[in-house]
Amino acid sequence: MDKEQIQKVLEELKKQPQKKFAQSYDLIINLKDYDVKQSPLDFFVNLPSQKGKKVKIAAFVDQQLVDQATKFCDFVIRDTEFDRYKEDKKAAKKLAQQYDYFIAQATIMPKIAAVFGKALGARGKMPNPKLGCVVPPNVNLEPLVKKLATTVRLSAKKGTNLQCVVGKQDQPEAQVIDNILAVYQTAIKQLPNEVHNVREILLKTTMGKPVKV
Repeated sequence: MDKEQIQKVLEELKKQPQKKFAQSYDLIINLKDYDVKQSPLDFFVNLPSQKGKKVKIAAFVDQQLVDQATKFCDFVIRDTEFDRYKEDKKAAKKLAQQYDYFIAQATIMPKIAAVFGKALGARGKMPNPKLGCVVPPNVNLEPLVKKLATTVRLSAKKGTNLQCVVGKQDQPEAQVIDNILAVYQTAIKQLPNEVHNVREILLKTTMGKPVKV
């Protein structure tokens, strides 16, 4: 897959009925000859550009990190507020639905797991150490928040396809193309036979029909 192929597909998508709002672009990688049940896929890709949709980030902290979290994150949950969420399961579930990524102060991680583990774990949103989301109390959060703003997660645990948002119609196409290539190149490296485990690659708008790349 190269830039010219992607450009042609984007042109095809423009011919489909358009909406009154800028739709997102979804990249779908369908797999073959790969058993996701035996070897589930779950990885992150840092995109060259943002995907056109704001990434919402929440942080679990105590007084040591509250100033940093308030400055750089969209929502802050202090350790002193944990009891409220422990009693109100619906609030914890709502929190999991509203935010894309969660940052956790390492020193209070056991408390976070106890209170929010079920709600976040079910949605694959527990603070992820591999992504750098479990942090010491003296960290500068700005670099991490910037990184998360351009990070997408792909997983295949039951179905044999990988899918994520790679951009929006109202952002420069060059950015969308670069994002697509970044996801594709990272994805094939996760597969034992690389491109030979890819059945087809599709691109679609939020409400449009998929077009094969």
